[in-house]
Amino acid sequence: MAAVAALVPRGVNARRRTRLNLLRGVIFVVVGFFFLLPLYAMAEFTTRGIGVNAPRSFAAWRTLVTYPGLTAAITISLELAAITSVAMLLLLVPTMIWVRLRLPRLQRMIEFLCLLPLAIPAIVLVVGFAPIYLWVTYFFGNSSLTLAFAYVILAMPYAYRALDAGLSAIDVRTLSEAARTLGAGWPTVMFRVVAPNMSAALLNAALLSVALVLGEFTVAALLNFQNLQVAIYVLGRIDARVSIAVALGSLLLTFALLVALSFVGAGRRDAQPVEEG
Repeated sequence: MAAVAALVPRGVNARRRTRLNLLRGVIFVVVGFFFLLPLYAMAEFTTRGIGVNAPRSFAAWRTLVTYPGLTAAITISLELAAITSVAMLLLLVPTMIWVRLRLPRLQRMIEFLCLLPLAIPAIVLVVGFAPIYLWVTYFFGNSSLTLAFAYVILAMPYAYRALDAGLSAIDVRTLSEAARTLGAGWPTVMFRVVAPNMSAALLNAALLSVALVLGEFTVAALLNFQNLQVAIYVLGRIDARVSIAVALGSLLLTFALLVALSFVGAGRRDAQPVEEG
């Protein structure tokens, strides 16, 4: 291959790199325009004055901090995102590691069960959740945080794919056998041997869960719970500018949160020592 590469003139390689960089730049600009244009339109609408030739105003944004119930809805959505991520990881990680090590015949069945919510429409899921939530409300009260039970199921397909990719990238059986040979118990094998070696997959699963929870509306609205998306919907029927301001603010908050989490994961990966070959 080195001999073939040496036969290619340097000018040809330079032109290829230039065309590739140009193509990347065009794609970056088009995708950036596709994402930023709606955000700009939302920002323009929220600062638009009432009436012809009216000056721009930030009244809609100033209303956000004083609107009744909005802060509580944001807090509930953030709490739901944290609870759902932790509960989903505690449920899926030990199960997937145990099935991969001890019950490999059940791997297809676990995959089918985890991916099943993806194939069921949300309205059908809500019809199934409704009688279950009568018991959930009876035992845990009518708090919106009980939505975490439903959100764990909704996030399961995405989290399963991320965790399965992480487990497939490492030799789980060799790691577990080495740890067991040194006297480690199964909890130590799962949480101190296997889990640290799939930290990127854990972070990706948590990111997907957070993104799903912060954008979920259908289940919360149909089960009569209040979260951020339901609050935005209610605001939209009262004051469209405040509703769009909340939606834009929640989008920016979600982007910032996901970028921060991704940088945390990148920092952990960079901190890992490089193995000497």
